[in-house]
Amino acid sequence: MAVSPATPPAAPRSGLVVLALLLVYVVWGSTYLGIRLALEGGALPLTTVSGARFIIAGTLMYAVLRWRGMPAPTRRQWRNLGIMGLTMLVLGNGMVVLAERTVSSGLAATAVASVPLWMALFGALRGQHASRGEWLGIAIGFLGVVWLNAGSSLTASPQGLILLLIAPVGWALGSVWARSLDLPSPFMTAAGQMLCGGVMLVALGLATGERPTTWPSMDGLLAVAYLCMFGSIVAFTAYVWLLQNVRPALAASYAYVNPVIAVILGALIGHEQFGAHDLLAMGVILAGVLVLTLARTRGR
Repeated sequence: MAVSPATPPAAPRSGLVVLALLLVYVVWGSTYLGIRLALEGGALPLTTVSGARFIIAGTLMYAVLRWRGMPAPTRRQWRNLGIMGLTMLVLGNGMVVLAERTVSSGLAATAVASVPLWMALFGALRGQHASRGEWLGIAIGFLGVVWLNAGSSLTASPQGLILLLIAPVGWALGSVWARSLDLPSPFMTAAGQMLCGGVMLVALGLATGERPTTWPSMDGLLAVAYLCMFGSIVAFTAYVWLLQNVRPALAASYAYVNPVIAVILGALIGHEQFGAHDLLAMGVILAGVLVLTLARTRGR
């Protein structure tokens, strides 16, 4: 989810910055394994793992914000929040969840790590001209994406491959598009986006034949609860706080830390296997994102 950063305060306490970064790094990195565990526990991909999760998280955030006196979004802002929910949550998160039915959590996280590259490309197409260093990072990153998709275990799952190509494009398109939209405050934007996206995900799940006939296992329910509370509320709140208190490049560093966390957790807890090709391709993608981030930092 993309939120326009406010002007950062002069000197946020370093301890809070470290804590917020750890939450975004570890919790968001762990959500890929959480998705896999929820699916293995019998939770339906679109209606439960994505849709119900965002509806619950968005409702809780919206209720708290309104109780604290924050104004509700206008009709135009609700329309814009619907656009963000469609691009970032339905096309972004929803496609990742569907892909993880056949693709390991670590590979899914690695594919999604290309989001900053797509954001830079879409930004350039909208007139935000990239520097040579940024184009170099985009080129390196896309080389890694092609390498990952061409010869890794992703090729054994054509559907997963297509879904993991759509997901980062949808998330990046919504993130770039959101910069020109009339939106409420960052936290209300997050709540409204989750509500809109969650409703659309449930509707899409029902339209494609998902029907809850039995309850997920206890492990599946706990995984969905973890995704809802920690992935959609705690870590995202930390991310919004980072956007308001540190440089955007530091806040966006989750993009190349999350895949590492996801691969480690997938191997240790999920017993996922990764070949040398997968790890090398991941390294190239992360190198591209790092070059892009450093080029942007120097440019600013």
